[in-house]
Amino acid sequence: MAHLWIFYALISAFTLATSDALTKKALRNTNEYLVAWFRLVFTMPLLLLLFFRVPVPELDSTFFKAFLLALPLEVIALILYIKALRCSPLSLTLPFLSFTPLLLIVVSHLILGEEISLRGGFGIFFLAVGSYTLNITKIRKGFLEPLKAIARERGSILMLAVSILYSFTSPLGKMAIEHSSPLFFGITYFTALTLVFTPVAVWCAKSEVKNFFTSGAYKQLVAPGFFSSCMIISHMIAISLVQVAYMISVKRISILIGVVYGYLFFREKHFKERLLGALLMVAGFVLIVTAL
Repeated sequence: MAHLWIFYALISAFTLATSDALTKKALRNTNEYLVAWFRLVFTMPLLLLLFFRVPVPELDSTFFKAFLLALPLEVIALILYIKALRCSPLSLTLPFLSFTPLLLIVVSHLILGEEISLRGGFGIFFLAVGSYTLNITKIRKGFLEPLKAIARERGSILMLAVSILYSFTSPLGKMAIEHSSPLFFGITYFTALTLVFTPVAVWCAKSEVKNFFTSGAYKQLVAPGFFSSCMIISHMIAISLVQVAYMISVKRISILIGVVYGYLFFREKHFKERLLGALLMVAGFVLIVTAL
């Protein structure tokens, strides 16, 4: 039972990678805001079905403070994430998501008072470096190429901001879970996120909303939404059982799964170049598991 969180964290990683792969397919000819919005919308059926089976816990002021602090940060992160993907290459933006687990070592300590062991710290470091390396499609250009791109790529700056925001939303989410329950928080939080993001998506894609419905393009987001709802449930359970930095680090294995999906289903290149990153991530995973 002590390592049950690993099971849920890996499910979270797998369902996130699957949702992202299916979303990437839908993104080919569709507005990014509409895709992000409908993926959220289609998480709702499963979450709302569970809501009527989840006991409503006794809520205190700490729950509402954490909830209300995290929600606007989550909305901003989602908007910046979409903008980063639209204006810059993936190879120069996604590497910055690997910084979140490293930042969490400090932020989760400040917010939650969580401590990690030396071995666990090395595990987080290896997972972060591995996921960073996985996203550099041309490693021969230099390991620091994404960092150098900050000066010329707006998307790199935006994704770095996303990484920082995620390092705050994750511990705030756990704080809310500790003062409610994993499923109650996950369901209410993402329901609120969907409601708040709806006017943003409609406004930013107002010229394409009608065609999105009439063409039936929204149907492509049903499967991504379902897998995303599975990710939310497993994420909330996993993060309630272990330190935030450990859980988010293991969840970043979704990037490795995504690389495999890219190779199998999208015929993406540079698969062999990413083997070093994969090995580092496996080493980091082993260190974290044995550290607990």
